[in-house]
Amino acid sequence: MPDYTLTANTPLNGFSRDFPGVSINEVNDRAIVSIVAPRDGEKELIKALKKSYDIELPNAGVLSVSAQDNAVLFCMAQDQYFLMFDYTGNTATTVVHSYLNDTAYLTDQSDSYVMIRVSGANSRCLLERICPLDIHPTAFPVRAVARTIMEHLGTTIIHEGDDNFLLLSARSSAYSFLEAIETSAKNTS
Repeated sequence: MPDYTLTANTPLNGFSRDFPGVSINEVNDRAIVSIVAPRDGEKELIKALKKSYDIELPNAGVLSVSAQDNAVLFCMAQDQYFLMFDYTGNTATTVVHSYLNDTAYLTDQSDSYVMIRVSGANSRCLLERICPLDIHPTAFPVRAVARTIMEHLGTTIIHEGDDNFLLLSARSSAYSFLEAIETSAKNTS
C-alpha cells in the first residue's frame, strides 16, 4: 500500500498582495470555535468565560477582547457566539474545552471560513465599493462586528483597528470573494 502524506492548505494558499494604500492578506493563524450555551446554562458559561478569558458575552455588533490567546468573542446569532483566537493546530475545540469545560457546546469552524485582512489608508475606500454597511468610524467603530453581504457573498466584517478590517466568508467561495476584494482594490488605486 502506498504511503500518502496529506498537507493541509489554507483556502487561498497564504495569499498576500499590496496595492497603493491597502494590503490584502489571508489570515491563517487564527481558529474559530462556535460556542453555544446548553439550555439554562448561560450563567455557568458566563462564569467560565470570565475566569478563563476574562471576557463577557458580548452584545450583537461588539467584540469582547481577551489577552488570553489574543481571543475575541462575538455574537453570530441569538445565543450563538464565535471565539476567534491565535492557533494553528487542528484541535481548536480541545483548546477551548480545556478552558470552558462542559459549560458550552463547541464546534470548530476554522476550516469553514476564509479570513482576509484588509488594511491600510485606502482600506475603507476599497470596502465602501463592495460593502453596503456604513463603515465610517462614527457608525462602525473599532471593535464593531457585523454580518453583511459583499458581492452577493455572506460576510462577517470586524473593525480590528484604524484602517484595519478582518473579513470572514465561506471557504467554498474564497476565490470569488478574493476576486471581489482585489477588483475593488484595483478600482480604488
